[in-house]
Amino acid sequence: MTSILDELSWRGLVVQSTGLEALGTALADGPVSLYCGFDPTAASLHVGHLTQVLTMRRFQLAGHRPYALVGGATGLIGDPRMSGERVLNDPSIVAGWVDGLRDQISRFLDLEGPSGVQMVNNLDWIGQMSALEFLRDMGKNFRMGTMLAKETVARRLASEEGISYTEFSYQVLQGIDFLELYRRHGVTLQYGGNDQWGNLLSGVELIHKTEGVSAHALTTPLVTKADGTKFGKSEGGAVWLDAELTSPYAFHQFWLNAADADVVKYLRYFTFRDREDIARLEAATEAEPHRRAAQRALADDLTTLVHGEAATAQATAAAAVLFGRGDVRELDEPTVLAIGRELGIVDVAGTTTLADAFVATGILESKGAARRAAKEGGLSINGEKIAESALDGEVSAIGALPGGHLLLRRGKKNAAMVRRDG
Repeated sequence: MTSILDELSWRGLVVQSTGLEALGTALADGPVSLYCGFDPTAASLHVGHLTQVLTMRRFQLAGHRPYALVGGATGLIGDPRMSGERVLNDPSIVAGWVDGLRDQISRFLDLEGPSGVQMVNNLDWIGQMSALEFLRDMGKNFRMGTMLAKETVARRLASEEGISYTEFSYQVLQGIDFLELYRRHGVTLQYGGNDQWGNLLSGVELIHKTEGVSAHALTTPLVTKADGTKFGKSEGGAVWLDAELTSPYAFHQFWLNAADADVVKYLRYFTFRDREDIARLEAATEAEPHRRAAQRALADDLTTLVHGEAATAQATAAAAVLFGRGDVRELDEPTVLAIGRELGIVDVAGTTTLADAFVATGILESKGAARRAAKEGGLSINGEKIAESALDGEVSAIGALPGGHLLLRRGKKNAAMVRRDG
């Protein structure tokens, strides 16, 4: 078995294959062209996609030639889901998502050299295919029994909603993709999440029937949490790779909050740390779990990978301030804005009193409550305690953070941000 398969196996990234021995021989004979597909079902990839993107990077580092397929055609159809029929999106929206995903994927991969990633769009061939070509040249190679036996199809057929022919045909389209990439670029390996196994086999079988050659398929695990809940979700929904949809701070916190039972698995799946380093972090987590050494390494690595070193530094500084351990006055404007995105920002006039500002943020329900809290020494602005007598003063009298922001806090756990207009 070649080193890349050893690496993937050690990391737990191999679930099913059409034959590891045959694939290992092919990889050992020289660079293999491979591909993974990404359907544009949203404006951004989320953390669940990182398994596939980073696996492509691992193949690339091992000297193989990756093709990243963003499905401009299959994105118009939709892979069948257990939960029911997908809503078909407008073609212009899907086209925009294709461009966005191509840009995101390319950031993680080398674009130049013999192993440089090639970005492809299946609309280039499926969009040119007539209905007769689809049925005569492709459809005749698929058997209904095999197609109906696919787990998702079978379960959808047994459901009250059933399944449309549109989604039922998805597996044919994915098979066509593998065949076209074999014909155009010599691609002989497709990999994807384990829920794609049936679709991957469609391409392997189509290549064998039409070209008389053997191709390879490999699946990676569907990432789950130890408690059984869905991976890639936070309280606000999916954890996106786009900083406008999920801030670098929230992204960093998602990984920092990984359970001890999950963190070593995530280090193997999502980082490029070697065996010795991960073993060291695993031992540290077992010996001193409260220090969260593995979680910090995971959060720092992934935030830097996705958003850059500066964003990681900002996220770390913002967390220190939000948890009462740092001085907000030492932060730059991007970091102040990162805190504001997490807390929410309330705009107030410069003539607003401090008491009214606290009430406006919802930290306190009334001016009276603000006065009582100040008497107890529980109120602060930008890290400085506020006396009861100061509550009648205007926010314009307080030295603001970059951008005219003020961080209001009641105790250590309740914080909010206002932005004054003067």
